[in-house]
Parts: sequence; structure tokens; C-alpha cells
Amino acid sequence: MSAPPNERAALCVVIHDVAPATWPDCRHLLRAVRAVADIPLTWLAVPRWHGGEGRSLVCDTALDGLLADGHEIALHGYTHVDTAAPGGGWRGRFLRSVYTEGEGEFAALDADEARRRIDLGLAWCDERGWPASGFVAPAWLLSNGAWEAVRSYPFLYTTTWSHFHLLMPPSPTALLSPSLVYAARNRTGRIVSPRLAWTLARLLHASPLIRLALHPRDARHPALVRHAQQLIEHLLQSRVALTKSGFARQWRGHYQ
Repeated sequence: MSAPPNERAALCVVIHDVAPATWPDCRHLLRAVRAVADIPLTWLAVPRWHGGEGRSLVCDTALDGLLADGHEIALHGYTHVDTAAPGGGWRGRFLRSVYTEGEGEFAALDADEARRRIDLGLAWCDERGWPASGFVAPAWLLSNGAWEAVRSYPFLYTTTWSHFHLLMPPSPTALLSPSLVYAARNRTGRIVSPRLAWTLARLLHASPLIRLALHPRDARHPALVRHAQQLIEHLLQSRVALTKSGFARQWRGHYQ
């Protein structure tokens, strides 16, 4: 599906896992993006990253300023740690333990527990005066119960790795938009994932949306940072940078 007439295709650059403990790496990613273009970003905030403290004057002040400059903060789980009981088939075990390194917080929650964590996260955002129109589950994994919970809130959107999901009227819809992402945890991933990102970007050339996901760990590898800069610079030649909520509103208008 191509972009609506008279609208440029969009690029959403997203910083994942934003928390006081990860803020130095997140700030490095911000500087790297700004070295290419001063564009609005979507910041996926984790209120209690790995169970840690959720208050940092430095981090909160920086995010206040970014919001004022047109960036967006979205809720990214609550602890980013999968504490649900083990279970499921081999695929579920692989996703929860190996693929996500135990960070798929909403991968196996029932609806009540998912709502409890979302409520805590929204209260955390409210304390800071930060609107959260979007929710993105850690590792993009949502159990059936978590899906039920997310749909019970007035979130404008959520995203999985493969799709951008509009949740608000006129009707929920999903747009195929696989996220470009780096695998920074090992040498093989650091070699292969940039090539895959370029390939996926080319395959999505006609799509109304391309998403680039950056994680704090990426900031520790200069080659990945340079690759992200080159990719952003290339994509901005034919796309306009939007936050996720900005794209959601644009895309919702396409259906109205």
C-alpha cells in the first residue's frame, strides 16, 4: 500500500528502552541523529527499568525539553522484564528466553496483570505531565491477554515488529511495516543486521511508513551508529520524519 495522495511517505525513528540507567546511551543516539537531521523522535520510556528507580532529574528534564520540541514519549511496558511463569511450546520458550533475553515483559501476561502494569505506567507518565498516546510492548511481544488489555485503553496506536496498529476509530487497522533494527548483542548480529536493514528499507520503498528502532546497546558500537546515520540520511531524501503518534494521526485521516 502506498502513501495517500499529496502526502509524503513517513520515517519514524524510535529510541527504545528509555530510562535513567540507559540515558547516557540514549543521549548518544540523540546526538548521532541530530548530526544528520534535527527530526522529531519517539522515545519509548520504561518507568521501572529492570526494577530500578523511575526518577532522574537529568533524564526527566531532558525528556521535558524534547517533548516541548515536538518529540513524543510512548509507554514501553513497566519493568521490561518477563516475570510470568514459564510455559508454552518451544517457540514461546525461545522467544521469551533466548530471543528477548528474558525482557518480553508482556509476552505471557493475563489481561488483569497487563492492565495493572499499564495503569502503573500511565500513572508514572501522569506524574511527569507526559501524555502517552501510544503503547509498545517490550520486544514487541503481546500475549492474548495483553492484547485485550491494550485495546481497553484509549491508546492511539501500538506496534509489533511487523505491523503498525491503529487502535482508535473509525476502526482498528494494521499496516504492514516491519521495523528496521540492529542486533548489537553479538558480532554476527552486528555484521548481518545492517545489511538486512538496508535490504528491508529497499523492499519497503513504496510503503507509507518505514520504522527505524534504535536501542541503547547500539550506541556502544560506532559502526552501527554510523550505519544508522547513513540510513536516516538516505531515507529522509524521500520521506518526512514523524513521531509514531504523528504518523498514526496522518494515517487515521486516510481512513476517515
